[in-house]
Amino acid sequence: MSDLIQILPDNVANQIAAGEVVQRPASVVKELVENAIDAGGSSIKINLKDAGRTLIQVIDNGCGMSATDARLAFERHATSKIRKAKDLFAIRTMGFRGEALASIAAIANVELKTKRTEDELGTHIVISGSEEVSQEVSACSDGSNFIVKNLFYNVPARRKFLKANSTELRNIITEFHRIVLSHPAITFQLLHNDVEIYNLSASHIRQRIINVFGKGMNQRLISINTGTSIVNLTGFIGKPKNAKRNLGEQFFFVNNRYMRHPYFHKAIMQAYDKILPPETIPPYFIFFEVDPQIIDINIHPTKTEIKFEDERAIYQIIQASIREALGKFNIVPSIDFDEDNSLEIPVAGSNADNAEIAAPMIKVNPEFNPFEADLNYNPFDGEKSYNPFDEERRSFESNQFYQEFKAKTPPPQSVSPKKAVPEKWETLYEEPSKRESEAKLSQAAIDRENIPDYFQPQKPSEEFIQKKLQPQEQIQKAKNFFQLKNKYILTPIRSGLMIIDQRKAHERILFEKFINSLENHQGIAQQTLFPQTIELNASDYTLLQVIIEDVRALGFDIREFGKKTFVINGTPADIINCEPKELVENLLANYKSNQMDVKLKIRENLAKSLAKASALNYGKTLSNEEMSSIIDQLFACATPNFTPDGKAIISVLESQELESRFK
Repeated sequence: MSDLIQILPDNVANQIAAGEVVQRPASVVKELVENAIDAGGSSIKINLKDAGRTLIQVIDNGCGMSATDARLAFERHATSKIRKAKDLFAIRTMGFRGEALASIAAIANVELKTKRTEDELGTHIVISGSEEVSQEVSACSDGSNFIVKNLFYNVPARRKFLKANSTELRNIITEFHRIVLSHPAITFQLLHNDVEIYNLSASHIRQRIINVFGKGMNQRLISINTGTSIVNLTGFIGKPKNAKRNLGEQFFFVNNRYMRHPYFHKAIMQAYDKILPPETIPPYFIFFEVDPQIIDINIHPTKTEIKFEDERAIYQIIQASIREALGKFNIVPSIDFDEDNSLEIPVAGSNADNAEIAAPMIKVNPEFNPFEADLNYNPFDGEKSYNPFDEERRSFESNQFYQEFKAKTPPPQSVSPKKAVPEKWETLYEEPSKRESEAKLSQAAIDRENIPDYFQPQKPSEEFIQKKLQPQEQIQKAKNFFQLKNKYILTPIRSGLMIIDQRKAHERILFEKFINSLENHQGIAQQTLFPQTIELNASDYTLLQVIIEDVRALGFDIREFGKKTFVINGTPADIINCEPKELVENLLANYKSNQMDVKLKIRENLAKSLAKASALNYGKTLSNEEMSSIIDQLFACATPNFTPDGKAIISVLESQELESRFK
């Protein structure tokens, strides 16, 4: 029997490795751009066709490579970043494994043009499926130019599972954001199908954040800067009022490398405790500067998961830094209860601590009556003061037309201002109980005489008294509702007590309305008083372009208005008390998060996203009519018991369970 274990050919091994390193076009962009950064490039251009399926081109002005280095770069584990094992704990470059180019060349057609500054001519290499097609001398610019064509051309299964171009492009833009934010001193340009998406010049980090996420971000940022012996923290956090319900503007960077860290994210959320709107996440852009020896980058092929030597201490530093920043900008209310530190301000012109202060002299006219009806009365001198309107009044009263009108018109039966004032105005402050009660009794007697007999209260009939009342039916007819913590609607039913989550109920109601609007194209727009413009980042702009027709079918009146900008003229009529800009932003954020569910259709995703973005928030006090309307509409839905996410809306506390609690 022959031996079974064999060494795999290099091309097969590279394809297997590519499964970890190259998952989608965004992975290729990430690896090539990181190589360009490590090469010292100060200007990097990325050109895409069909979201990277057809073409991914990355051009840099870095150091370039010699002919030998250019060929070795495509071999497995060939790298210029490390030489020995201990170098792994002193890494400050983006790459170090030497797997990326070999993996990319195994599943695509790759070309490389590269030249060093000191060389007169460069090198042009063509590789297809790990096989070298050609290598020749070429005249080219300093730096490197990588061209990747027909990604996954020899792995049909992988190519088949790529998402739509819009989805893949958003993934590329997400990776692009992570890179450009960590290297603001580098100029970046991103083009897709010959259309420029980003052109970011070198700048400082705050300006780079504004250029990526829009001008509105400038007013939302709070700077942080904390230095310790363990870690230096710099960057920006967002104001609580600008927190959103979905992720997308949360970034950690360690030594200029993007990382994910759920534990540190938890530290940030705890620092914002009790000052965030419910179910929202604040934006943050936090940079860690640490000694490479206290972190381990070599955990995952994507190098985004990083271990720290003392995570608990850094957790506390993050919390303290954020709370300090929030307090410094008066975001967190603070009260000083230490009365001993209050300042004592001495009396001006007094040398003695116990010096008496003379009371000010106030002139009082004891003859002044505040209810005096004469407008010309001056309480300070007791004489008539000049009224500029007296002369006009006398002139008008002497007019012939006024005299004729006065003769024909009977005087109004009203009490004059002077008579309305009591002779002794001090009696107004006497106890009014007796006087008021007598007046009310006499007035009630007069009113009762004027009320028709059929409105007068009648004694209950014997038939009514003897009739058996059915409490459950009475409760159902009365529709007794009340709120608990402005979050739940409670109402008695025959089997016990029904508890309804008001936000989830509203979400289900809106979802079914929006689905109906999409299917029938009957969405009704409610025009805004003033059109609002919204500037989106490249990812959201691309997404909205794809789904805009369905968005309009929901009832939005929205159209493009310049580069990465839309103008909103109307919103769906079913949505009230929502800012149009915030509504669109939340709609797009929810839509992107829902795309993780591959079974969800585009229209269902859109209806679900808009319902979640526009459902009423917890904490809103509802009237009985509003609670009744929500319950009526909920039970008219096809699926009243669950939200579109499958979460329970209704819970019933059975009478038996309630009674058992009192035994």
